[in-house]
Amino acid sequence: MCGIWAIFGCDHTMFQYFIPAYKRIHHRGPEAWRIENDHRFKNCSLGFHRLAIVDDHYGMQPMRIKSLPDYWLICNGEIYNCQRLAEQYGYKYETKCDVEAILHNYEKGGIEFAASQLDGVFSFCLLDVKNRLVHIARDTFGVRPSFKLTDSKGFLAVCSEVKGLIGLTEGLNGNYNINPIQPGHYETYRLHEDGTVEFAKSAAFHAIGAIPRYRTLVPQESLPENDISANIRTLLTAAVRKRLMAHRRIGCMLSGGLDSSLIAALLVQEAKEAKLPYKIQTFAIGMGEDSPDIQAARIVAKHIGSEHHEIIFTPEDVFNVLEELIDQLETFDITTIRASIGMYLISRYIKKETDSTVIFSGEGSDELTQGYIYFRDAPSAEEGDKDSRRLLEELHYFDVLRADRTTAGHGLELRVPFLDHQFTTYYLSLPAEIRTPKENVEKYLLRSAFDGIGLLPDDILWRPKEAFSDGVASIKKSLFVYIQEFIADKVNAEDLNEAEVTYPHVPPTSKESLYYRQVFERKYPGQEKLVPHIWLPKWRPGITDPSARFLPHYSGKN
Repeated sequence: MCGIWAIFGCDHTMFQYFIPAYKRIHHRGPEAWRIENDHRFKNCSLGFHRLAIVDDHYGMQPMRIKSLPDYWLICNGEIYNCQRLAEQYGYKYETKCDVEAILHNYEKGGIEFAASQLDGVFSFCLLDVKNRLVHIARDTFGVRPSFKLTDSKGFLAVCSEVKGLIGLTEGLNGNYNINPIQPGHYETYRLHEDGTVEFAKSAAFHAIGAIPRYRTLVPQESLPENDISANIRTLLTAAVRKRLMAHRRIGCMLSGGLDSSLIAALLVQEAKEAKLPYKIQTFAIGMGEDSPDIQAARIVAKHIGSEHHEIIFTPEDVFNVLEELIDQLETFDITTIRASIGMYLISRYIKKETDSTVIFSGEGSDELTQGYIYFRDAPSAEEGDKDSRRLLEELHYFDVLRADRTTAGHGLELRVPFLDHQFTTYYLSLPAEIRTPKENVEKYLLRSAFDGIGLLPDDILWRPKEAFSDGVASIKKSLFVYIQEFIADKVNAEDLNEAEVTYPHVPPTSKESLYYRQVFERKYPGQEKLVPHIWLPKWRPGITDPSARFLPHYSGKN
C-alpha cells in the first residue's frame, strides 16, 4: 500500500499548502517519502509515500529509469503479470519493482495499451515529459483509490485520498471540483508552456465482465469447459496464488463467513505450496466470546492450521474511534461506516501487535456472487445479474472504499482475490440462472463449487450470511443498536427535522445518518457528491435501514 500525490499548473501563492496536504496521506506509506520536480516543467511536483512490499532497494518512487528517461511514474498498486509481460514483449527491467511494467507498456503502445495489459490493482499518474502529457489511470474495480482536483484556471492535483487534496482548496478561489477517477478508465491532460494543464481525453480501457486482453496465470483455454465447479476452484485458487507476491509477511482477515474463510483456507494451502517461511496469521474480531464471528472463525482457524488472533472490543472502543473512522473513510454512508468498525480495529491491532503487513480479505464476493440476502427477492435471474453488475461498478464507493481506508489507515496493504480479473470475468460469463440464490441459500453456486473437498467444514461452507456488521456483536443486540444508543443524545431532533433542507443531496433520515453527515461535513465541507447515494437493499419498498435484520428472511428465517 502506498500513497500518490501530484500537482500540475499551480502558482507560487499555493506553495504554502503543498506539504501539509501531502502529509495528510502519510499513513498509506509510513516507511519512506519523496517529492520530485522535473526542471523542464513549471509548477509540477510528484510525491510518494512508500510502504515497501516488493523490491526494498529499488522500488522507491517517483520512478524514472535510465532506459526511459522521459517518463515519471507514481503508482499505488500490484502488477501480478509483470514477469509475463516481460516474457511476452521482451522488456528488460531495471528494478525488481512490479510497477516498472507500466513504463515499458506505455513506451510500447501508449496509455490505453499500458493500462489494459495490466493484471492487478493500481492507481497511477504518469508524466510524459517528451509529449507534455499527464496520464491518470485506475484499475477495473477501483481497488486502489484515486482522486483529482481541478479548477477553471488549468490546475490539476492527483491523490490517493481526498484528504490529500482538501488542504489545497484553501489556495484556490472557490471554482474547483474534487472527483474520483472512474474505475477502468484513464484520463489524459496536456501540459502547456505556462505550466497549466488542459483536459484532453478520458476513456475506458476495461469494462466489468469484459474478456481481459492479457493472459493470466491460468490461461482460459486450460479450463475444462463443462466442469463449472472445477473452473471456479481453479480460478479462485490462482487468484490467491498470484497475490502471494510480497517481501513482507502475509495475513488474512477471518470473520468465519464464507468469503473470508475460503480465502484464508486457500491462502494457507498456497502458502504451504510456495514454502513461505512462516505460518499465515488470521484475525477475527468480536464484542465477546459469544459473537458469531469469533466462534465461526475459531473453527476455521483450527481446521486450516493458521496462527489465529482474536480481538475483543467494547462499545466504548467503537465510540472512541467513530469520528476518526469517518475522517479516514471519507464517506457518510451508513453501511460503509458500520461495516468498517471491525475492520478498522483489526487493522489497528495487526499494525501494533504483529508483523503481518500484506492482508488478504474476502471483499467483492457479495457483489459478484449475489451474496446479499436481498438477492432472494430478485424478480428474475436477469434482474439479479443486472444488480450484481451495478454493485460491482459501485464498489469503489462502498465496500472497496471501506477495505482500502481501514487497512491503509494503519499502513497495511490489502489484497482481494475475489476481484481477480479472470475469476470475475469467468463467473459473470456463466448463465444468470445458475448464479442466483437457490433453496433460500445465497452464493449457492460458489458454495457448491467447494463442497465435498474438505477445504472447509460443512457448517462454515454453508453458514448463512450475517446482517451488516452483526456478526461481531451478538444475535440479541447488533452493533448498530449500540451505535444508535450512543448517538441518540448527540443529535438535535430539530436538526433532523430540517435535514432535508440542510442537506438536499442524500438527506439524512435518522439520527445515526445525520450524525455521520455532520462529522463528514466538518471534515470535507462541500464534498457531499463523493457519496452518490446511500447503500440500501433492492426490491424491498419501505426499507430505510441497510441492515439485513430488517429483511423478513434474515439468517435463514423464512
